[in-house]
Amino acid sequence: MGAALSDIKRKVKGVEKTKQITRAMNMVAAAKLKSAQLKMENFRPYASKLREVMEDLSHRVDAKIHPMLAVREPSRIKVIVMTSDKGLCGGFNSNVIRKAERFIEEQKKEGREVSLIAVGKKGRDYFKKRENVIAEYIDISQKEDVSTAINVMEDAIPSYVAEDYDVLYLVYSEFRNIASQRPDIVRLLPLSSLDSGDEERIKKADYVYEPSEEELLDHLIPLYLRSLILKGILETTAGEHGARMVSMDNATNNCDELIESLTLQYNKARQAAITNELMDIVGGTEALANG
Repeated sequence: MGAALSDIKRKVKGVEKTKQITRAMNMVAAAKLKSAQLKMENFRPYASKLREVMEDLSHRVDAKIHPMLAVREPSRIKVIVMTSDKGLCGGFNSNVIRKAERFIEEQKKEGREVSLIAVGKKGRDYFKKRENVIAEYIDISQKEDVSTAINVMEDAIPSYVAEDYDVLYLVYSEFRNIASQRPDIVRLLPLSSLDSGDEERIKKADYVYEPSEEELLDHLIPLYLRSLILKGILETTAGEHGARMVSMDNATNNCDELIESLTLQYNKARQAAITNELMDIVGGTEALANG
């Protein structure tokens, strides 16, 4: 009985140490989330306005004047899959991976060739053994800057212009709130596919091109695509911290419940041990009295 009690006490101490770790990780995630969420929310209006400008332009210019406006038969697809570098954030990464995997399977069923650009270690590790990963970028949450977005687009744009592939998609997790991150698929190229459905705004928009449509698009298109990639990085980073915060909070609560259960088990075992000792004493006393 003594051995059983010591085992339970050892388990309680182990769970208490785990609780300290999960609570600390929750606090770290909460601090990182505040910074990441601020960056994300400050960037969203810029990305949204730039999309409006590109949408208006794509409806006004001839698709033939720029190679990234041209629509081709989608026989070769490139997909940017964006996940976090670290785990312990619940189903955050697995939800994005499942979304990307289903989309890839749909494309393959249509007879299309699919290649991947993996942004984040978790997606890289998962798809590297399963799909054609042609480029990878890791440690994105440590940077959260435009350099990764520039590097990704330097991989994607020249090969699109060279017609090595026909359509470019981005799969990432859109941050809604701490408890909700929704995996989403965005079509990046060709740009002529841009359409928000706001026809009235598009008709009202009027632009004077200076110096020329071609030169303007040469500058704006890479800027727009980088903004989408950077937005995805910021949303993914904020979502990762939010998901980890929730996950560690749940883990801490589970530790509390387990400690409570083990403490109850310990008390019952201790009471049983005391009862047995009392019965032994009573039995010994009776034996002496009868002797």
